Amino acid sequence: MDFWDNVWNIIWLFFWSFAFIAYLFALFAVIGDLFRDHKLNGWWKAVWIIFLIFLPFITVLVYLIARGNGMAERQAQVVQQAQKETDTYIKTVAGHSAADEIAKAKGLLDAGTITQQEFEQIKAKALAHTGS
Repeated sequence: MDFWDNVWNIIWLFFWSFAFIAYLFALFAVIGDLFRDHKLNGWWKAVWIIFLIFLPFITVLVYLIARGNGMAERQAQVVQQAQKETDTYIKTVAGHSAADEIAKAKGLLDAGTITQQEFEQIKAKALAHTGS
């Protein structure tokens, strides 16, 4: 009987550990969403935080039920904004394509700023960079 008591104790330990960690994830998601929501008045944020302190489990469940759709929308907006910022950063850092460099060199050639030989060198260099 002692063996099975130990097995059940271990199972309960895993169950409650999982439940506690899941609760912490939900709690931090709710707190993050509270501060991310610009439409919610500061007083309402304070009320939610007070309830999270004194009735944490029930408050998290009520918040997820009452404001869950808004949480998903706000998270989606954050992800979209981060994606836009990343795309903008990549565009500014990436430089120009080989076609852009060749077009600029062609403009310089047509204007007489560079010679045909210099144009060919720029073109070869631009094409070499795209191949590597």
